[in-house]
Amino acid sequence: MSPSAPSALADDPSASRSRLVLVVYTAAIFLSALLLFSVQPLFTKMVLPRLGGSPAVWSVAMVFFQTLLLAGYAYAHVLMQIRNRRIAVALHLVLLVVALSTLPLSIASGFGEPPTSAYAFWLLGLFAVSIGLPFFALAANNPLLQAWFVRTGHPAGPDPYFLYASSNIGSFLALLSYPVLLEPLLTLRMQNLLWTSGYGLLILLIAGCGVMLLSSPALAVADRATEETDAPPPQLPLRARWIFLAAVPSGLLIAVTAHISTDVAAAPLLWVLPLSLYLLTWVLVFQSRPLLPHKWILMLQPMAIAGTIVLLAVGGEQNLLLTLGGHQLCFFVIAMACHGELARTRPAAKYLTGFYVALSFGGMIGGLFAGLIAPFAFSWVAEYPILVALAALCRPADGGERLPRLVRWTWLVLALLAVALIVPTMLPPGRIWTWLGDHRVWVASGVGVFAAALAIVLNADRWKILAAVALALVLIRIYPADDGRVETVRSFFGVHKIVVTPSGQYHVLMHGTTIHGAQKYLNDDGTPVTGRPEPISYYHKDGGIGQAITAVRERKGAPLRVAVIGVGSGTLACAAEPGEDWKFFEIDQTMVDAARDPRYFSYLQNCAPDFKPVIGDARLTFAKEPDGLYDLIIVDAYSSDAIPIHLATEEAMKIYKDKLAPQGAVVMHVSNRHLELSSVIVGIADANDLRSWVFSEDSGRDD
Repeated sequence: MSPSAPSALADDPSASRSRLVLVVYTAAIFLSALLLFSVQPLFTKMVLPRLGGSPAVWSVAMVFFQTLLLAGYAYAHVLMQIRNRRIAVALHLVLLVVALSTLPLSIASGFGEPPTSAYAFWLLGLFAVSIGLPFFALAANNPLLQAWFVRTGHPAGPDPYFLYASSNIGSFLALLSYPVLLEPLLTLRMQNLLWTSGYGLLILLIAGCGVMLLSSPALAVADRATEETDAPPPQLPLRARWIFLAAVPSGLLIAVTAHISTDVAAAPLLWVLPLSLYLLTWVLVFQSRPLLPHKWILMLQPMAIAGTIVLLAVGGEQNLLLTLGGHQLCFFVIAMACHGELARTRPAAKYLTGFYVALSFGGMIGGLFAGLIAPFAFSWVAEYPILVALAALCRPADGGERLPRLVRWTWLVLALLAVALIVPTMLPPGRIWTWLGDHRVWVASGVGVFAAALAIVLNADRWKILAAVALALVLIRIYPADDGRVETVRSFFGVHKIVVTPSGQYHVLMHGTTIHGAQKYLNDDGTPVTGRPEPISYYHKDGGIGQAITAVRERKGAPLRVAVIGVGSGTLACAAEPGEDWKFFEIDQTMVDAARDPRYFSYLQNCAPDFKPVIGDARLTFAKEPDGLYDLIIVDAYSSDAIPIHLATEEAMKIYKDKLAPQGAVVMHVSNRHLELSSVIVGIADANDLRSWVFSEDSGRDD
C-alpha cells in the first residue's frame, strides 16, 4: 500500500462503514437520552409520596438532574483531553459497568423518612446517594459520544451537532411515553426492571462505539484535523452569553412547571409537558434545516413575553386549557429564542465539549435560582416574572432599531406612565387613583402588550424591552389582584396567602388560588365576633364534612376519635365536641404556625389550646397509628387545587380502612376546578370493599 493510502481512507471512508458508524452512534446517543430522561419522572415518582406530593419535589429533582448533567459534561470534557483514546474508552466503560452494579433503582437506606425541615437538601442527598452514579454516567454520554464521532473520520464529523438533535428526540420520546404508556401500563417495579435492561444494552452499544473509534484507520488524521483547525477559541464574553442563554429557559422550565402543577396536581404528566417542550426546542434549533426560522421566533418572542404578563395579570386558573396551554406556549417561544441564539453562535467541533459544559452550567444556574434560591429569597413566586423579564435580554444585541427618535420619545412616555401609576400607592385615594386601582390589571397588561408591539414594529433594543416588561410586572405587583391586605408565607409546599377582606370582616387562607379556610372576625354591624368561632367555608355544619361528622356522631352515640389529615386554618378544631379526641396530621410546619397565630386565625386558640399535630407526610405518619382506632378519618390535604395523589390511591385507602374502628367512616374532600375526583375515590373505596356516598355542595344531596 502506498504511503498516501491512510490519507485516502481518511478522506473517503467506505460507505458501508460510514453507515454503520452513524447507525451505532445514533442508536447509542438516542438510547442514552431515552434512559436519561425517563429516569427523571420514574424515580421522582418513587420519592414523591415521602414529601406529601409537593410540586417542589420535582423542582428540586430538576436542580439535581441539571447539576449532575453539568458534572457529566465536565467529566466528558476532561476525558477528551486524554491523548490515549484507549484509556479514555476504558475509563468510561468501567464507570458504566460500576453504575450498572448499583441497579435496579431504589431509594437508598437511611432515607426512609424525611426530616421536619430542610426538605430540599434532604432530597438532594437522597437523589445523590440513590441514583447519582448511573445518572452521572448517562449525563456524560451525549458530549462524549459526539466527540468520539468527530474522531472516527466520518464525513459528517466536522459538524456533529445533528447528533444533539437525535439525543433530544430520544429525550422527548422518553418523556412523552412515560405518562402515556409506561406509567399507566406498568408497575413501578416493571418500569425499573425495563430501565435497568436498557442500561445494560446501552453499555454494549457504547462499547461498540469505542471499538469503532479505536479501530478507525482515520483516527490520527481526524484528531489532527480537529485539533489544528483555524477556528479561533470562543472568547469569555461569548461563553458568558452561552451560560446566560441556557440559564433563562432552564429556570423558566422549573418556574412554569411549578406554576401549573401547583394548581392542578403534582403528577408526571404535568411535569413532562413543559420538559418535553423544552427538549423539543433543542431538537428544532439544532436541525440542519430548522423548521422554524430563528428570525421568526425572534419576532414572536416579545409577543410571548407580553402573553405571559397578561396571563400573570388576569390569572386564568379557572380555565384549565388557558393555564396549561397559554403558559406553555409562551414558554416554548421564549425557550426557542434562547436556544436558537445558542445554536446560531455554536463553536467549531473542536470546542464542542466546552460548549456543552457552558450550556449545562447555565442550566444548573437557572435551576438553582428557580428551584432552591428563589423559594428561600422570596415570600411569593417572584422567579417566574423575573425570568420572563430577563428573557428580553436573550435577543441579539445588533437588532438595528427602526425610527430611533420615535423610540426614544416612546420610552419617555413609558417612564411618565410608570410614575403616574406608582405615585397613587403613596397618595390618599382620589377619583383618578381609584380608577387606576380598579383597572390595574388591564393597565399593567396593556403596558406589556404595548412593549411587545413596540419591539416588533420598531425592532426596539433588548434593554428597552426589558424596561417595559419590568414596568408591567412591577405594576402587577403594586396593584395585586387580591382585594384587602395580604400576608404571604412561602414554604417547600407552596405559597400561603392570608387575605384580610377590605372591611376586615373575614380572614381567608389561600393556597395558590384556592380558599382553604376562613374565619369571621367582625359581625355585619362592625362589632367583633366573640365566643367560640363558627366553622365556615366548606367546613360549615350543613356542608359535606359537617353532615358526615354529625352522622357518625349520632350513629356511635359516644365521643368520637377523629383523625384529620391537613390542618389548614384549624377550622375543624372547632367541630370537635367536649370529650372527643381529635388528632391532626400535617406536613407543612408553616401551615401550623399560621393557624396558631391569633393575628390570622383563632380556631386553635379557642377550641384546641393544647393542639399538638403530627408533622410529616400523612401516608407515612398515619400508617404508624394503631389499627381499628378511629371512628372518623377526614382527608383534606390539598395544595391549592393540586392533589396529593399518593393520598388518593388503593394503597392509601387500605391504610385508612385498617385504622378505622367498626362502623367508622373516611371522609375525603374532592372538590376541584379541573378534575373530576369523585369517581376516583369511589373506585379506590370499592377496591377496598368500602361503601361510598358522594355529597354535592351544589345540589346539597347525597348520591
